[in-house]
Amino acid sequence: MTAQHDGRPVTVMVVDDHPMWRDAVARDLSEAGFDVVATAGDGPQAVRRAKAAGPDVLVLDLNLPGLPGVEVCKEVLADRPELRVLVLSASGEHADVLEAVKSGATGYLLKSASTEELLDAVGRTAAGDPVFTPGLAGLVLGEYRRLAGEPAPTAADQPAAPQLTERETEVLRLVAKGLSYKQIAERLVISHRTVQNHVQNTLGKLQLHNRVELVRYAIERGLDDA
Repeated sequence: MTAQHDGRPVTVMVVDDHPMWRDAVARDLSEAGFDVVATAGDGPQAVRRAKAAGPDVLVLDLNLPGLPGVEVCKEVLADRPELRVLVLSASGEHADVLEAVKSGATGYLLKSASTEELLDAVGRTAAGDPVFTPGLAGLVLGEYRRLAGEPAPTAADQPAAPQLTERETEVLRLVAKGLSYKQIAERLVISHRTVQNHVQNTLGKLQLHNRVELVRYAIERGLDDA
């Protein structure tokens, strides 16, 4: 996975309260061509520095002194909604994973991942793809299916994706199936940028905030099975 974003190095910030781990991750990223613009060791420091440095990707531990990682995620995304957050945690507990995703994290990787897996995950996160340690993606989709089974007060009598164009619906269906933007671009024979534009337009029309919410919306309407 490329360490480039729009023709420049992907900028990354690493947040972890263990200095040796934090430094090792930052070094691996730098050596792979990423531009590590900041690091932080606690929650409040992470919020301040993320807002100041404005990285493309925030690699974030959940267990932080001062402010939990999920709260850091919420605060930073409230200020910079375009930021991508990749949680890198020792915990594979389902509750932690779901809480991180609900707070806006794009992906969730366990600390047991290899360096290659981490570098690939950061690159894919920068491109807007949701990245999960194997097994966790199914958990997240399963949770959205469960939520979709509960009565939704406003969506029950709405037609499926009423404001979307045929192509936007097609892209949404492939997003729901778990395809990356690159895979969608290849399947529809359009550019990666065009796929991103369709997704952004769809998010705007549906008043959703990120790709995870978009997947949930699609699953609620059965588009992933279509």
